[in-house]
Amino acid sequence: MLNKKSVDDLNVKGRRVLVRCDFNVPLKEGVITDETRIVAALPTIQKLMNDGAKVILCSHLGKVKNGPNEGESLAPVAVRLSEKLGKEVVFVADYNVTGEAATAAVAAMNEGDVVLLQNTRFRGKEETKNGEEFSKELADLADDYVCDAFGSSHRAHASVAGVTKFITEKGGSNAVGYLMQKEIDYLGNAVNNPVRPFAAILGGSKVSSKIAVINNLLDKVDILIIGGGMCYTFAKAQGFEIGKSLVEDEYLDYAKEMIAKAKDKGVKFLLPIDNVVAKEFNNDAPSRIVGESMDADEMGLDIGPKSRELFAEAIKEAKTVVWNGPMGVFEMPNFAKGTIAVAEALSQIEGTTIIGGGDSAAAVNQLGFGDKMSHISTGGGASLEFLEGKDLPGVSAADNK
Repeated sequence: MLNKKSVDDLNVKGRRVLVRCDFNVPLKEGVITDETRIVAALPTIQKLMNDGAKVILCSHLGKVKNGPNEGESLAPVAVRLSEKLGKEVVFVADYNVTGEAATAAVAAMNEGDVVLLQNTRFRGKEETKNGEEFSKELADLADDYVCDAFGSSHRAHASVAGVTKFITEKGGSNAVGYLMQKEIDYLGNAVNNPVRPFAAILGGSKVSSKIAVINNLLDKVDILIIGGGMCYTFAKAQGFEIGKSLVEDEYLDYAKEMIAKAKDKGVKFLLPIDNVVAKEFNNDAPSRIVGESMDADEMGLDIGPKSRELFAEAIKEAKTVVWNGPMGVFEMPNFAKGTIAVAEALSQIEGTTIIGGGDSAAAVNQLGFGDKMSHISTGGGASLEFLEGKDLPGVSAADNK
């Protein structure tokens, strides 16, 4: 598939290695509420430590709208990382990220030491607009670079893409970490070389965010299943009454084209045949089950029991399944049954099951099916762009073997 240099191809003893991680963890009053991303980063960090590298970690956290602030500092991550690695991770609290404090901390490192830099987004547009100066400052701290932040790999930011140019200029290597490698292997093989039958299940609220994905997948899959809020645009395109359901009228023609394309390609294209509807967007609103049409004052909030059976039956024989997006309003227990049914059906498949990050990953983990899936992607947006067939800057920037 994508033949990129990995951490296993580097000789790092005594060398300074900058690792871009995805430590964008949820914080509540300064406490990390889900440390999945920290745990996912450990194998690459431990490998580099054991091989005698001086490991310099960087990451963003949050959206950082109003400039650097203590609430979006990576300090709590340094504490958890130290506990997980059984070794003190030196945290450079300086909001400048790459200033004198960072230079001094790196200069003091011994082999196997770990330093964590401050939130890269504290440099604002220099980070998000891939600024040359910030990219060079990051590269100046290191000899080699490893990208292990799949969740950020679709963004051409300084710490993801820009830095690699300057590492190359000084004769260093740019590689991918274990987490990135796993994502590339699973998602890449699923899309480009799947074991068939290959099924994709797409949900979530908007067709617009998944346009290119649907189009690209119709060239690859044997079965395409659509649920979630986006299915009502397809239902309306076929002439069904969808009441007050979510709809993107500007994509009705596109929906018709995709249904026609599926037919043309011989792809089994499944939409819900029944829906759970209510008059209000509220967990406690009285609901009922209808077929493909509903009353004008109702809205579809989940797929119905017949659709759950239809979808589960369709993927039973699949050898590769990719799932991205919930089937209904998953955060409301009364409208989560469709999503639960799909997660359950996936957990019983013999083949390769790939969960495309975001809400689907949360659903699978909350329901306790996480260990039954072959791969749960750490990047919602990145996995979608991968499924669209796009080049991801964080992947392209790594050296080829």
